[in-house]
Parts: sequence; structure tokens; C-alpha cells
Amino acid sequence: MKLCYNQATTLENSNLAKDLEYCEKHGYDYIEIRTMDKLPEYLRDHSMEELQDYFQNHHIKPIALNALVYFNNREDEEQVIEEFKTMVDNANELGAAYVVVVPLVTDQALLKEDIKVSAVSMLNQFADIAEAQDVKVALEFVGHPECTINTFEQAYDIIDTVDRKSVGLVFDCFHFHAMNSDFEFLKKADGEKIFILHIDDTEDYPVGVLRDEHRVWPGEGVIDLEKLLQTVKEIGYKEDLVSVELFRPEYYQMPAEEVIRTAKETTLKSIAASIHS
Repeated sequence: MKLCYNQATTLENSNLAKDLEYCEKHGYDYIEIRTMDKLPEYLRDHSMEELQDYFQNHHIKPIALNALVYFNNREDEEQVIEEFKTMVDNANELGAAYVVVVPLVTDQALLKEDIKVSAVSMLNQFADIAEAQDVKVALEFVGHPECTINTFEQAYDIIDTVDRKSVGLVFDCFHFHAMNSDFEFLKKADGEKIFILHIDDTEDYPVGVLRDEHRVWPGEGVIDLEKLLQTVKEIGYKEDLVSVELFRPEYYQMPAEEVIRTAKETTLKSIAASIHS
């Protein structure tokens, strides 16, 4: 499998220029660029042309812009659409295949049908925009109770209803585990609808308690990564790519290069275990 790096893993102790330098040094194939903070920070001192030039002259390439946050069930839909258009333009300029979109997180109680109607409508509008520039839309469900789309089966039902080749899922092992998504449902899913696979692990907390800061290095927590990776491959996941994404506060206190090196080492061990088991 190809190895990808998600910038959340060094969210507080690095920047895009350093992440690229260290990921290139340690042999990563791809990077997910954070558009909420890391890309704007980079563009204060650099240009998009410089970033394009970097990717043209180095092994590492951009796979996704991550992310348009809270895209559904919002009153300011036009603003969301404009933000998405900008992300698609940037993805096209850089050669990134995907724009990741994240569901609304709210304390407000929303009916599942209202969530689905809004998400399907927005994803169809996103697809119209993205397809014109040969970019795809990757919906990432988030595994905690306040997220409006928080299980694999709920997210899958939404993208299956949209039913467009340009719209698929981010499958995050942590989010799948955190809200106890249905493994039997996963085994019957179409793996071609999964665009990006996030690898991570977690401490052992009950369903509904886990948050991003509970993530740990792949293979050092309680998630059955071997089983998940094998199953996702068996159902037809085609991208052949894993992206390591951790939000661990302790890791933000470490040197960024050490985090990037350790993330690679632990990820490769987990992948090898899933292949040979």
C-alpha cells in the first residue's frame, strides 16, 4: 500500500513546509493538506506556484485537501458552496484527487432523515462542481455523538443515495471503532465507494466517550486494525493507500520529524500484520 500523511498528526508542532520536508525524507508517497490552517499559513510566505513546483520536483504528492468542515444542515449554504468551489480550484491546481468534507457537529437534536436530506443535497451540489475539474468528494463520518453523521452505515447510506462515482467515503479506523459501527454492514459494502483510508488506533474507552485526543500510534491501541484492513481490501478498496492521522496531544510535544518517522514505522507494522495474518 502507498503511505500518506495527514497533517493533523503534527497539528501543533509543525507547518506545511516542514511536513513536506520530513515526509519526503522518510519516504511518504502522499500528503493530505489541511486547508483550515496549514495551507493558509503556508501561503502567507509562499505562493501556490511554489507549492506546485515542490510537488512537481519531489516524490511526495498531494492526495486530498482536508477539509470543508460542517457542510450539512446549515443556513448559510451559499457560503459553504463558495468555500467548496475554492477548495476544488486549489485541488485542481495542486493535482489533489479529493476534497474531504466533514459533517456538522452540533448539540442540537436533528432527525436522521433531515440530516440525510441535507447531506444528499449538498453532496450533489459539490459533485456538480467537482466533476467539472476532475476532482472527487470524500465524506468523512466522525465517530462521536455530537456529529450528525457518525457511523459507517449512516454515511454509506448517504453516499449510496447520492450514487455518483465522484462521491465516496473517508474510512477512518478510529471513527469506525468510536461509535461501534456495524462490522457486518462493512463486510457487505462496496469498497470502491471508499476513497481514502485513515489508519490510527485508540485507548480503550466506551462507545460515545472517545475523542480525537485519545488516538495513539497504529498497533498500540485496542482497534483490530488487521481485521479492518483485511476486510476493506476484501470488499474492493481500490486506492491502495493508507493515511496516518493522529491528534495525540503528547505527540505535539515531540519533534515533528520524530512524529513523522514513528507514524510511518507503526503504520507499516500494522499493514504488514494485516497482510501476513
